[in-house]
Amino acid sequence: MADIFSKEKRSEVMSKITGKDTKPEIVVRKYLFSRGLRFRKNDKRYPGKPDVVLPKYRTMIFVHGCFWHGHADCHNWRPPSSNVEFWQAKIGANILRDRRHTETLLAMGWHILVVWECEIKSKRDRPARLERLYNQITAHNPAG
Repeated sequence: MADIFSKEKRSEVMSKITGKDTKPEIVVRKYLFSRGLRFRKNDKRYPGKPDVVLPKYRTMIFVHGCFWHGHADCHNWRPPSSNVEFWQAKIGANILRDRRHTETLLAMGWHILVVWECEIKSKRDRPARLERLYNQITAHNPAG
């Protein structure tokens, strides 16, 4: 399938995609806050600038977009049909970078959780995933 935008328009559209405060991140943060958890967001002191840092639980959460982070098990994800080599390299590099950040943070003693965009996109599936996330966080309490 050919792109519906010109090369210039596609570039403009892609450049407007932000790396923080995405809708999925906001959904996760609002839920965690409503459950009484306090956290830092997009903390630049750590590799990968985790979307949510919960120091009390030594836990970091990354909310990954399925496209940008190459969620291969996702039913919504499909590789781009244009500029294939570029996107394979870009997404592959993102996956490797995510893996490196996770390994570094684990070595520092952090508990790492990943929430995929597709897991909370559906309003039907969202409550169960967010409840599971809360349980994963609170089950990991090194202080108590």
